[in-house]
Amino acid sequence: MVTNLNLTDMETCYKVFRRDRIDQIEIKEDRFGFEPEITAKISRLQPRPRFFEVGVSYYGWTYAEGKKITWRDGLRAIYCIIRYGAFQ
Repeated sequence: MVTNLNLTDMETCYKVFRRDRIDQIEIKEDRFGFEPEITAKISRLQPRPRFFEVGVSYYGWTYAEGKKITWRDGLRAIYCIIRYGAFQ
């Protein structure tokens, strides 16, 4: 909503960019804040880039297998969506 993009799943960790476009932005976040930050910042570049979604299949890990995401990561992602999407 905050970037005016219609994306189904931003948090996949699969993204491809042209080098000249990615060189135009400064990334500050790490961990799960990276996804909303880079999506919001790329969406504001001029001329506005085209976004394409491609289906991705994956097998999610369980916590026993090494999954490391917690509810805190979800809160940080929401914070980053608001910070980089609405206030920049």
